[in-house]
Amino acid sequence: MNALIIFGLLSVLMLTGMPVSIALGLTVLSFLFTMTTVPVDTVALKLFTGIEKFEIMAIPFFILAGNFLTHGGVAKRMINFASSLVGHWHGGLALAAVVACALFAAISGSSPATVVAIGSIILPAMVKQGYPRQFGAGVVTTAGGLGILIPPSIVMVMYTVATSGMIAIGPDGTEVATASVGQMFIAGVIPGALLGGMLAFTTWYKAKVNDYPRLPRATWRERFDAFRKAFWGLLLVIVVMGGIYTGIFTPTEAAAMSAVYAFIVAVFVYKDMGLRDVPKVLLSSANMSAMLLYIITNAVLFSFLMTHENIPQAMGEWMVNTGLTWWMFLLLVNLLLLVAGTFMEPSSITLIMAPILFPVAVRLGIDPVHFGIMIVVNMEIGLCTPPVGLNLYVASGITKLGLSELTRSILPWLFTMLVFLAIISYVPEVTLALPRALGLVN
Repeated sequence: MNALIIFGLLSVLMLTGMPVSIALGLTVLSFLFTMTTVPVDTVALKLFTGIEKFEIMAIPFFILAGNFLTHGGVAKRMINFASSLVGHWHGGLALAAVVACALFAAISGSSPATVVAIGSIILPAMVKQGYPRQFGAGVVTTAGGLGILIPPSIVMVMYTVATSGMIAIGPDGTEVATASVGQMFIAGVIPGALLGGMLAFTTWYKAKVNDYPRLPRATWRERFDAFRKAFWGLLLVIVVMGGIYTGIFTPTEAAAMSAVYAFIVAVFVYKDMGLRDVPKVLLSSANMSAMLLYIITNAVLFSFLMTHENIPQAMGEWMVNTGLTWWMFLLLVNLLLLVAGTFMEPSSITLIMAPILFPVAVRLGIDPVHFGIMIVVNMEIGLCTPPVGLNLYVASGITKLGLSELTRSILPWLFTMLVFLAIISYVPEVTLALPRALGLVN
């Protein structure tokens, strides 16, 4: 009954058009003050302690690094490098867009930032070369989703923050540890590469069937020259992932390093940004960070309410007692998250749903890292689905296409992403093979 009251109140507040963060806070405060005896000072304490986690510091740093790279000409050099590698294949410039999105995703951590950085440069070039505008928009909108699957990823950090400190009991009655940021980053490498390959194949096949333009084959000298120019941007991947894996620094410290590195590359190496542009980038990053941190604070309060009322544990027991198997649970979770992704922002969904679903998943024997990657893939699809898909709005602004026309144009790639979601959900080894080989998970 308490669960129905909480979710009913939250749904009513969100249907009024209220921002998710405020709806979360009002739901918690209304329930705590009317249905429980929790003292006010406990609520105030939770509001402040909710963002005291060290991992949360990674979020503003990754946002800052992504903004420096978006404004610093790194994307243009990555597109040139990708074009030199795959431009001579069918749909060469479109394939270059997929490869460039994957490369930029490996240094930005944000899907909308990837769409802006790559799409604003490559879409006009595709139209000029004779590609249909809808085809180019479909490629960039969906490939931009790689921004939250290929590490580093802000949504992965959100998942670890939302579940950290939770007590989850496995099917054998033992306590199971939550996933760390490092585990999630390493686990995202193979799925990210696999999805990039699947999107590239869809792009190549559609381009071949329609006989879209191809670029002249680049010489090895041209490829090396393009690589040399893109080197400083690509090196950031080694700095972040290599530093985390070798233990030189934590994921949060890696985020800070990436922000400093991105600043140096954009301002002093490539010199596409002047020092006078830095305050604008800092202000933009601060605005986005403040918005996310406010959502996190209220989501942590909501998670406290769930735990206080013992709702996740009760849901887990009920599902186990009703005979629900792990594969049936994953199917239900996918349907729930896909529906939520059509009208909510990924960070909000992750922060609300992860604390509720995580203990149930662990109770049914699902690995926390595998479950986290599955949530990220659902969020990736949500970014490309109307009416609230952020990637759709960003791509619409670049291409000047209407939302309905843009939605129709992404359908082949969206179907590919749904097939990929099924693979990730029911073949855990795709996610767990690399972290297991590196000794990060059992």
